[in-house]
Parts: sequence; structure tokens; C-alpha cells
Amino acid sequence: MPAFRSLPSGTGRWDGMRHALFATLPGRAIVIGIVLRFAVYAASLALGTVPAFLSVIDTAAGLALAIGAGYVVFRLIVLAKRHLLWRVRRKLMLSYVFVGFFPATLIVVFFLLCGFLLFYNFSSYLVQSHLRGLADQAQFLAQSTALEIQRSDGRDIAGIVERRQGNATGEMSGLSMAVVPTDRTCAGSSSAAVATAPARVVTAGPWAHVRPPATIPSWIDCRGVTGVEAYSAPVVDGEASDPRTDVLLRAVAFPDVRRPGYAVVVDLPVHEPITQQLRIETGIEMRGASIAPEATGAARGVKPIAGLGTEHLTAREPATGILGNLRSFLEYRDWNTGESGTLILSTQLSIGELYERISSAQGLVSRNSSQALLLILFVIGGLFILIEVMALATGLALARSITGSVHELFAGTERVRQGDFTHKIAVTAQDQLGELAQSFNSMTASIEDLLREAAEKKRLEEELRIAREIQMSLLPQGTLSMPGLSITALCVPAREVGGDYYDLLPIDEHRLGVLIADVSGKGTSAALYMAELKGLMLSLSRIHTSPRGLLVAANRIMADNLDTRSFITMTYAIIDLRERTMTYARAGHTPLMYLPGDATAGGRVRILVPDGLVLGLQMDTGDMFERLLEEQTIPLHDGDLFGLYTDGISEAMNETDDCFGDERLGRILEEHADLPSAELRERVLREIAAFVGAAPQHDDMTLILVRIDRTRA
Repeated sequence: MPAFRSLPSGTGRWDGMRHALFATLPGRAIVIGIVLRFAVYAASLALGTVPAFLSVIDTAAGLALAIGAGYVVFRLIVLAKRHLLWRVRRKLMLSYVFVGFFPATLIVVFFLLCGFLLFYNFSSYLVQSHLRGLADQAQFLAQSTALEIQRSDGRDIAGIVERRQGNATGEMSGLSMAVVPTDRTCAGSSSAAVATAPARVVTAGPWAHVRPPATIPSWIDCRGVTGVEAYSAPVVDGEASDPRTDVLLRAVAFPDVRRPGYAVVVDLPVHEPITQQLRIETGIEMRGASIAPEATGAARGVKPIAGLGTEHLTAREPATGILGNLRSFLEYRDWNTGESGTLILSTQLSIGELYERISSAQGLVSRNSSQALLLILFVIGGLFILIEVMALATGLALARSITGSVHELFAGTERVRQGDFTHKIAVTAQDQLGELAQSFNSMTASIEDLLREAAEKKRLEEELRIAREIQMSLLPQGTLSMPGLSITALCVPAREVGGDYYDLLPIDEHRLGVLIADVSGKGTSAALYMAELKGLMLSLSRIHTSPRGLLVAANRIMADNLDTRSFITMTYAIIDLRERTMTYARAGHTPLMYLPGDATAGGRVRILVPDGLVLGLQMDTGDMFERLLEEQTIPLHDGDLFGLYTDGISEAMNETDDCFGDERLGRILEEHADLPSAELRERVLREIAAFVGAAPQHDDMTLILVRIDRTRA
């Protein structure tokens, strides 16, 4: 387990706390914030009021305190998370809880919420539909009563109202009716007659909830109205005797004449008989009503009708559970102004009774099928919970088994890290983890051999590194200072050491030998032949002033020293700045590229390929090599550019095994011949790297660029 910095005790703990508070930026922010806030508080107590600048300081101090505390809390959470989740067992257990248990729980909660939302909306719809049906009945009663009074020419209004109210009381308990005198003109009426108006308000029914209306408000037109009203408890000495609100269904209808003299008002208070009927028909119990908070403000002016307090919905004990206090929202109107408000109906829903009502409406067969499906649903739900519990227990047991083996492996690796290679893990299971333990034991048994091999490999790598440094030291170091020439070169071995070789051999003050060679193969053997070739060329360059003579002598010597599987390609040129000529010979090497510097050549690269055989082939005594070898001399001009390279340049391959090619190299020299020699060399390397891409380097790369400087006038 990783080491966590524990809290020091005594003086050490105080030092750690002091360092956290005074030596860190978040700690300083907390300390400064606390000090400033105490200072502002003390100033406010002394001055009585807080000046504006102190308020700004207090705000800045609170912000600094919040930022510092937030950072500290964040660091504590990170530390606790790291400490909690370090063990693999805890990670697996938490992973299973989040991947398996939490999603299953969320699915259950989701469907429960969907069911709750469905039954809640359905119950609200049933309540509103029931009240709407009662309101429609009241409206029909008011319209039919108004028409009957109209047909009787206003005779026996009280008798008609009493009879109508008595007939409707059986279905709508507590129904109250009133004929209210009114004086208005109805422009859209089909009859021009004038309905006879009663001398006063004629009532029928108990009117125990509110007082009968004395007038019809002007906002109600001749088409009448039906809707929900709210009435409250009476006010005694400025206070309501009962803060409750009750619901009233009120319908108003006028006779169908141009000048109706009266209107029929039907009131149906929603009290105990109505709610019992709702409970019997739907299984939903209405428990009370209240005015929505946003509708009680004086600015809206929506007020319930003042009640008499003798008839209202019986108060009940507060219900428990989310289904015991559901809310349905109804729109009600202010009787005097016509403005709308929101009324909240508190209902209690019994899912069993509601489902029973829904099932009974489908008939006996459908009801039995529904109960069977419900039973199947409960069985599936029980199985789901059982399987989830079993999966949780199985997951925790598997996590314990897996992490136990992981802990053994961890303990074993700790022993190995401390150098104990004899430690063995007890194999207690015949499974993949058991195989892993056996593999660990096998690994520790051979760990010493691996370490020995690693040490040997490191030694060889170090020797190869030294060999590379020695080989690179055999190549020309620094820049050649010969007036009239600009030369740049590089050599990049494909491995630690390689077989490419180039050299610049000064012959005298105006002649320079330029040599490039490639030993077949790569690696150590090619590097050894390259070192041997270096010493040979230094000796022969001082003896032979002819490239052909040097190559003939070199072939005769190397043929006696190379094995039968090796050979060397080489190009050797002598540049004579006094005679302004270059004499060269090619022993099976890649071509020379020559870009003339004079304008008459058209800026095109010429490929120089004189005949010649590779060095070191043990085919004859050297006669064939000497007969085939050809030496050529070309004149030099200001600005001439020569390119000598090995096949690692032209045969550089990309991921699809396409070669870079001589043609592409020549085109680069043509396009960028105006660059200085060093920049031109880097340009060639970038183009090769872009062409090769991610493909590995498969051969040594060597490039020499020789430019004839322009003479000053």
C-alpha cells in the first residue's frame, strides 16, 4: 500500500498545521480572510454602522476565505478518494455497486415514479372530470329552470324553484337555487320579449354554505356561466373563525329573451355527500382545499366568497405517504370581478381501489385476466429483486476471491522488489488466477537469469555506444577550410554502428580527394571493415594521385582481406581547383549527381555513371576489375554542385515499401540549389523523413554535397 503522510502528533502536528496555514497560498487566504472578517465585525460593533469600504473589504475577505476553504476541501476529497480506492477490492465492489446495483435501483425507482405520475395524473383527471360533470348538471338545471319560469310568464316562481330543487336534491345533496332579479340587454337573443322579473330574490334549498347572491355581476354575460367558486369561513372580530377553504360549483343561466329580468343561480357545495360519491365511483377521497399562495396577494384581487361556516367538508387527520396528500389544481373565479385564481384540492389516492374500479369496468373475464397479469407482474418483480440480491452477494464474493489473489501477488512483488527471489505464492485455486500465481513463481525462479542477461545486454549496449563514438571519430571532424569549395556531409548509421564511410583527403594546397564508400551489410562486421578501409585510404591517397589507380590498388588489397560474402562500393574524386577540373572513378557505387552552375546548362541535374566493378570480389586476380574501371574528368565552373551519396539515401523506403529514388533526390537539388550547402543538406533530410514517415530506417545513410564557390571579380 502506498505510504500516505500521516498527521504528526504533539509539536509535530502543530508544526504541520502551521505550515499548512502560513506557508501555502490557500492557507494564507483562509487566515487573511478570517482576520479581515473579525476586524470588520469589530469595527461594525465600535462604529454601529459598516462603512462602504469596510463592506468591500468584508466581501473580499469572504471570497478569499471561500476560495481557500474550497481548495482545502478539494484536496481532502482527493486524498480521501486516493486512500479509499487504493485497494482493488474496494474498486471492484464500488464498480459493481455503480454498474449493477445502482442502475437496477434507478430502474425500479424510475418505474415507480412513472407509475406514481400515471396514477397521480389519472386521479387528478378523475376528480376534475367528476366536478365538471356535476357542474354541467347544475348548468342544465339552471337553464331548464330559467326556461320554465319564462314559459310561465313569471307566475309561481317560488313553486317552480322549490320543485326543481327538490327533484335534484336526490342526486346532488346540498343543492341550493336562487332566482335573482337583474336588468340587462342581450343583443344576441332570438326573442324580443321581456322576461318578468321577481320583486326580490327567490331561493330554494338550504343555502347553508354562503348567502344567496343579491345581484348578478356585470362580467357574466347573457350566455350564463358555470364553474368553480371558493368560499371561506366567516370573519369574526376581524379574524377568520376557521382558516379552511371549501369548493363550490355555481351555475348561472338567463332566459332566452332580449331583456331578461332575472337569472337562475344554482349552487352545489362540494361537501361530504359529494366526496363520498367520488370515493365510491373512483376510489379517490377529497380531503380539503386551499387557495394557491400566488393567488392570495391583494394585487390580484381574487377572493373567495365569504362563507356561513355551517356546511363544509369535514376535516380529517393529515394523511401520511406520498399518495395520502396529492394535489389537483382547479381554476376558480372571483364572483364579484370575474378574475381567475388557483385552487388546490388535497386528495388521497388508493391505488388498489382505483385499480379495482378500472378492472370492474371491463367485466368479469377482463377483471380476472387483469388480476392474473398483476400477479405475474408481482412475481416477476419479486424474482428481479431476488436475482439482484443474489447477484450482489455473488459479485462481492467474486470480488473478495479475485482481490485476495491480487493481494498475494502484490505481497509477492513487494518481496521481489526487496530482493527476495526465493518467495513463492501459495496456489490455492485451479483457475486463471492460480495459473497466474504459478507463472509468478516461475518468474521469480528465473529472475536472476533475467537480471544477468539484462546486465550483459547493458554491457554490450555500452560497448556498442563506445564503438559508435569511435566510428564517428573516424569520419572527418569539423569543417574543411579550402578556398573555393563549400563542402557539407553527414553519416547516419541504421544501427549503433554501420558500414558507410566518407572522407575528405587533402592532397596538396589546391587538390582535394573526396571519397565515399559503402561496405555490404550492416552492424559490427561492416563497421570493422569500414575502420580497416579508413587506414588503407589514408595510405593510398598519399601514393596515388589518380582515382583509378587508387581504386585498383585498394581492390587488390581488400580482395585478400574480405570474406567471400562481403564487398565494397566506392566513388573517389580528386578536385583540382587550380586546373578547375574534377577527375573521378566509380567502383560499383551509386551515381554522382552534377548540377552545373552556369546558366547555359538549364539548371538540370546530370547523372554521372562511369563503369566500374565493386571492390573485394574474389572473382579473379584483379584484371577484370582494372579492365572495367573507367576514369572521367569534367571541367569545373563557378556554382557547380556535386552530390555523392550511398544507397541508404536513394533506397529509403516508406511504409508501403516505395523507394525515395534518385529522381526525387535530383529534383530536390534542382529546386533548392540556391540554398547554402548546410541548409540544402537539411532540406534533403527533411524530405526523406517526410517520405519515410513512421517506417524504420533499414540502411545507413551518407550524403556529401560539394559546391564550387563563385570567384570574385
